[in-house]
Amino acid sequence: MAFNPENADFMSLNAETVQANQLLKYLQHQPPEVLTRVAQAASGEIKQIISQNVQGLVGVLPAEGFNVQVTTDRENLAGLLASAMMTGYFLRQMEQRMELEVNLSGTDSLDLDDGEANG
Repeated sequence: MAFNPENADFMSLNAETVQANQLLKYLQHQPPEVLTRVAQAASGEIKQIISQNVQGLVGVLPAEGFNVQVTTDRENLAGLLASAMMTGYFLRQMEQRMELEVNLSGTDSLDLDDGEANG
């Protein structure tokens, strides 16, 4: 599922909410192309991890034998979505850090088994 800036809820929030939140104000002033480009920056690996995380939170049964339906309220759903989004942001930052470390080391891969903590 791709991000669609035209359907983003932050675009229609009331002025009082926006005044209290500088990030919302910033987002509302971004062109749709910028928002779409940033949203598309998430790799397939990140999407897979988030999907697995959400499935783990709501429970997973094999689709061939079960028709799983989840019922919740707005607050719990908002918390689940916020968790998934924060996981995505964290994973993207870590992916960028990994890419930077690979580029700075001049190698095609990191030796993640060396037991050293690089910070």
